[in-house]
Amino acid sequence: RAAQFAPFAALTGYGDAVEETARYTEEKLEPDADRLAELDERLCDLLQHLHEHPKVRVTYFLKDEKKAGGRYVTQSFVIKKLDTYAKTMVTEERIIPLQDIFWLERE
Repeated sequence: RAAQFAPFAALTGYGDAVEETARYTEEKLEPDADRLAELDERLCDLLQHLHEHPKVRVTYFLKDEKKAGGRYVTQSFVIKKLDTYAKTMVTEERIIPLQDIFWLERE
């Protein structure tokens, strides 16, 4: 009997839409001058040691693909390249824009 009324389900997909709207995203934080200076020092140090393929722990902002904002992710990577022209950090797994890096440290 329910099958005969299925075409009239006006709220199809409503639950998915509510879930997506309720999903939490964060705003991107703007680092202060002291943090930016420390990050610059660490990036310069990494540039000098790129031939060693250093492993770093990076906290960066990952933009959400569906809505405004995103989330902060902390992962460990082996650095393959720091592209100063494109302003990106190239790792084995992903390319991270330098402007999205909130913190990094060598392991």
